[in-house]
Amino acid sequence: MSKLRRQLSAGIINNVETHNLNDIKGKTGNLYESIAIIGKRANQINISIKEELHNKLEEFASHTDSLEEIHENKEQIEISKAYEKMPNPALLATQEFMEDKIYFRKSEDELFS
Repeated sequence: MSKLRRQLSAGIINNVETHNLNDIKGKTGNLYESIAIIGKRANQINISIKEELHNKLEEFASHTDSLEEIHENKEQIEISKAYEKMPNPALLATQEFMEDKIYFRKSEDELFS
């Protein structure tokens, strides 16, 4: 298991949990800003997971156009199943946000507004 997958799925359940909106709002002072931060982090996690998965599956790619050579690869199927079982990036990002594991800052323009 890769370092990213171990780090992301450590202690994270794969079910949606409700969170108090006031707790989410309390981190930044603005609910919409908090959700935007969670969304951006979820996109970062999703991109990392996709890149890792594509790199692993690239090993199994055949570059021939013959239909006769298409066959099931057990290792490829197991890798795909493992990634399907991983928690949703939005769940991971929300948990990171609630545990103060995400660094965020306001831009200079917003500070003087």
